[in-house]
Amino acid sequence: MNKFIDKSERIVFQYRNALFLIFALATVFFTYQATQLKLDAGFTKNIPLKHEYMRTYIQYKENFGGANNVLVSVCDTDSDIFNQEFFETLKGVHDQLFFINGVNRSLVVSLFSPSTRFTEIVEGGFSGGPVIPADFNASDPAALALVKKNIDKAGIVGRQVASDFSCAMVTAQLLDIDPETGKALDTLSIANELESQLRGMFESDAISIHIIGFAKMIGDVASGAKDVLLFFAIAIGITAIMVFFFCRSVVLTILPIACSIVAVVWQLGLLTLFGFGIDPMSILVPFLVFAIGVSHGVQMINAVGKRAAQGMSVKKAAQRAFNSLLIPGGIALLSDTIGFMTLLVIDIGIIRELAITASMGVAVIILTNLLLLPILMSYVSLSEKNKRHYLEKSHGGKFWKFVAGFAGKRYSPIIVGLTVVLFVFGFIQAQQLKIGDLHAGAPALHSDSRYNQDTFLITERYAITVDYISVIVEAESEACTSHSVMRAIDDFQWRMENVPGVQSAISLASVAKKVNAGYNEGNPKWQVLPRNQSTLVQAVSRVPTSSGLLNGDCSAMPVILFMEDHKAETISTVVDAVKANANQYASEDIVFRLASGPVGVMAATNEAVASSQTPMLLYVFSAVIVLCLLSFRSVKATLAVVIPLYVVSILAQALMTHLEIGLTVSTLPVIALGVGIGVDYGIYILSTMNSKLKQGIGVQDAYYEALKERGSAVLFTGVTLAIGVSTWVFSSLKFQVDMGILLTFMFVVNMLGAIIVLPAIARLLWHKKNKA
Repeated sequence: MNKFIDKSERIVFQYRNALFLIFALATVFFTYQATQLKLDAGFTKNIPLKHEYMRTYIQYKENFGGANNVLVSVCDTDSDIFNQEFFETLKGVHDQLFFINGVNRSLVVSLFSPSTRFTEIVEGGFSGGPVIPADFNASDPAALALVKKNIDKAGIVGRQVASDFSCAMVTAQLLDIDPETGKALDTLSIANELESQLRGMFESDAISIHIIGFAKMIGDVASGAKDVLLFFAIAIGITAIMVFFFCRSVVLTILPIACSIVAVVWQLGLLTLFGFGIDPMSILVPFLVFAIGVSHGVQMINAVGKRAAQGMSVKKAAQRAFNSLLIPGGIALLSDTIGFMTLLVIDIGIIRELAITASMGVAVIILTNLLLLPILMSYVSLSEKNKRHYLEKSHGGKFWKFVAGFAGKRYSPIIVGLTVVLFVFGFIQAQQLKIGDLHAGAPALHSDSRYNQDTFLITERYAITVDYISVIVEAESEACTSHSVMRAIDDFQWRMENVPGVQSAISLASVAKKVNAGYNEGNPKWQVLPRNQSTLVQAVSRVPTSSGLLNGDCSAMPVILFMEDHKAETISTVVDAVKANANQYASEDIVFRLASGPVGVMAATNEAVASSQTPMLLYVFSAVIVLCLLSFRSVKATLAVVIPLYVVSILAQALMTHLEIGLTVSTLPVIALGVGIGVDYGIYILSTMNSKLKQGIGVQDAYYEALKERGSAVLFTGVTLAIGVSTWVFSSLKFQVDMGILLTFMFVVNMLGAIIVLPAIARLLWHKKNKA
């Protein structure tokens, strides 16, 4: 290994001019590529397509609709909807939504849809027609009164019309493929069109427009994600100030920051080169790459500065710094890369994209900060003032003497004991961590955002909620004419309606009972499923396939459960109840399958996240352990690095429980990212400490030497990175606020773990080398 490092050093600095030119040309190329990068969002990227529920969802998507819906509520701000201006606006919204590219035009539904019909019982049997007649004139009070009667007869109050008649709904479903281009639908373009062509065109003082759905939500996230550029600029500014105070040199401040920015540019350029875009939900990854780059860059300038202060030329100091940091820095960055790549085990597209994006960025840092930075440093000349600054830092001082006491006989048992107590407390708290969203509305956005306010209004004014899950009942063809099958569906629906969290339910069986009563003068006593097959056929035949309650041959019938919200606890309660009751009513002839609808997608995602949590941590820590063993060739050294990391990851989960942050697609990767970045601190400290221990130096003295060489850089990077991400608490995106809190915690506590807990554990592990 030493021969390889020495040979690499000679080659790099012998050809440093050529390498610098190659880096410059590559940066120009990747800068151009980065300018071509586009935001890329898609509904299917956010769901586990191979999950059992999603196979059901995809199989019946054409029959019963998907979960990628758009709901537009048009509301009268003064009174009710029965006025000319409202109906003219509603018609305009319907027509405009119909012609937006990417909308499935056959599934656009409103009061003006021909499929929105009423049925009533008359002396001769049944009578019916469209809710809004073909000759409807909104300026005629009689026509408005007729429409009001038709709405009551159609039984759509609470569904297509608000319970208080203040709003009416226009719904649509989006296609997966753009019919014009043949490519995946541009979700962000749809979001912009919904905003400009619906709200922008039709909202007024008298009429308000409220739009929800995945496309609109992700569009709002993308709009808020533009703030990330501001936070990125703030982070660069804060980092620059902190680096300057650390090294007291403008040139040494610029170099690590410039190399870290180059790494980000390369990362973005590589994404374009490999045909990727960047999803709004993973737009924070470039900042993490910058943060990791600065962390390693500070280690490099610190090593060069201290060697130059000892009398070496800057070029020779850069060479020796490259030689000493290539292995620990490379191992740390390789640990980061492999740690991020473990996210690929999670079968959710957005997390896999995040893994690829982060892995690319960290892999690039190996080149920019371990190769380019020392080459650039070799061209720099340090003033005597700078050399004196680094010379003073290399002497240690009282602070590092005090910190070195953590590896001493007096403090190490206390520290280890407190660590055990914190671990036990954190472990108990972490068991209460919820999988999924813990709050109503879109979790990526604040509760006072326009999107969530629209969600709350629609939930409040309509009897059914936007959160529903469909259980698909499969049977033989024409099963809807079988009393036993329909009775099983009806009994299953009744049991599910009495489950906490279920607001209401509908199925072919419940509608057929109402139709049967209609054939018997509307007598409630006849609101049952007829045992006579001919009578049952008569009741079922009145329900068209366009209702979404049965497929063409009546072999699949959904039971739609409208839920109070999509909180994690509500979803798990309902899903568990579905499974329990499905087992009771299932037979050889009938199967109950989860799930379709928006909450079906959420349930699948929550289960995928839950099943991936433990394997992800296992793979992350396995990768760290293997690389530490290869680097240090010591089980003791590996344990000293890994134990504090694991304790911090458990404490981070406990913090999530305390702050009511659920484990979701957005927050799951944070733990892996935190471990990947946190391992750097321990590796840098222990790389020096381990070499001193092998020379026969005692643990406390070895730790003191490691602090003199690396301690200030570790302390600096932990604090600087924490300050940088802490600014995210002011973001307009809720998920960025959550990530900022968690990353700030992990940056700081991992740094403290490396400085306080690591030496205390090392004291116990190397007890034979203790001299104090």
